[in-house]
Amino acid sequence: MIETPSLVDQHCHGVLRTELGLGTFEAHLGRGEGPPAPGTTFFDTQTGFAVRRWCPPLLGLEPHCPPARYLARRRELGVLEAGRRLLRGSGITTYLVDTGLPGDLTGPGELATTGGAEAHEIVRLELLAEQVADTSGTVDSFLANLAESVHGAANGAVAFTSVAGVRQRRALAAEPPGPGEVRGAAGRWLAGRQVGGELADPVLLRHLLWIAVASGLPLQLHTGAADPQRSFGDFARSTAGLGTDLVLLHGYPHHRSAAHLAGVFPHVYADLGPALVRTGARAAAVLAEILELAPFGKLLFSSGAQGLPELHVVGAHLFREALGRVLGTWVAEGAWSLTDAQRVAGLIAAGNARRVYGLVDG
Repeated sequence: MIETPSLVDQHCHGVLRTELGLGTFEAHLGRGEGPPAPGTTFFDTQTGFAVRRWCPPLLGLEPHCPPARYLARRRELGVLEAGRRLLRGSGITTYLVDTGLPGDLTGPGELATTGGAEAHEIVRLELLAEQVADTSGTVDSFLANLAESVHGAANGAVAFTSVAGVRQRRALAAEPPGPGEVRGAAGRWLAGRQVGGELADPVLLRHLLWIAVASGLPLQLHTGAADPQRSFGDFARSTAGLGTDLVLLHGYPHHRSAAHLAGVFPHVYADLGPALVRTGARAAAVLAEILELAPFGKLLFSSGAQGLPELHVVGAHLFREALGRVLGTWVAEGAWSLTDAQRVAGLIAAGNARRVYGLVDG
C-alpha cells in the first residue's frame, strides 16, 4: 500500500466564513465555468461526484448521499464545525495560501487553526501592485513603492504568485521591459485607472514578474486555459540560472505541456492541483500522463481549493487515491519496487514542496 502521511497543499485559498444555501454552494462548486445544463447542477460533474463520495462521511453521513441532505447536515453543524471536520479530515498538514482573491475568505492563520495544520502566505503580485497604485500619487512614487512593497512582502511570504498569464492571454515576452517602457506604461495605467482597478497592462505585468524573479522567492504562474508552453516557454528559458523557481499552476487540460516544461528546465515545476480535482474518477489516468513526462522531483501536490473546504478534501483524497492506484499498479506489475514507490509518493505529496519553498519538516 502506498502511503502519504503528510500533504503540503502548495497552492490553495481560504474558505468562506458564511453559511451557504444550495444555489450558492453549487456556484462555488462550479467555479464560474458557465451555467449547468438545464435540469442538472454542478454536482453533476466529476468534482461534484467526488464531493459526494469523500465529504459526507466526515460529517457523519453515508458516501454519495443526496446533495440536499448533505447541505442540510452542513447547516445543522454550522459553518465553523463543518469546516473544522472537513479540513481536519483532509489529511493536509501544511497550507500555502494565496491571499489574492476577493471575498470573505479565511487567511492563513485562520485556515491553520481550523484545519489543525501549518499555513504560510503566498502574495499575489497583481493585487499588491493595485494596492500600491491606490496610495501612490505619481509615476515615480508608484514605481518606487512597488519595488519596496515586493521586497517587503518577500520577507514574510514563502512565494509570489501571478495571474499575468490569465490577464495577458498571449505569450509572455522573454526579456524584462526597459525603464522608459515601464514608466510610460505606468503613466498610462495610472492616468486611466479608477481606484481598485485591475492591472492588465502587459508591460507592467512583465515588470512585476521580473521584480519577483529578483527576490529569489519561488514564483507561481497561473496558466489559465492556455498552453503553458506557449505562454511561458520563452520566460522560462530567459529565467533559467537566475536562482528563482517557477511553478506552473492549473495546467489542465494542458497538463502534459506543463509536465514537459518541468522536464526541460531545471527551475520549472508542475502543479497537480485542479487537474485531479476536475477529473475525479479519472484522476489516476491524468496523473499517469503527467508522470510520463516530468521528473518525479518536479511535481507538487495542491488542492487549488477556494471557498469550499470540500475542495480541500476532494483534492487531498483524489490525489492519494490516484497516486496509490498508479504507483500500486506499477509495484504489482514489478515495474517499480515498493521502496521506490513510497519514496516518490513522499516527494510529490510533501518533500518537493518543502524543498522548493524552504519549509521546515513538520
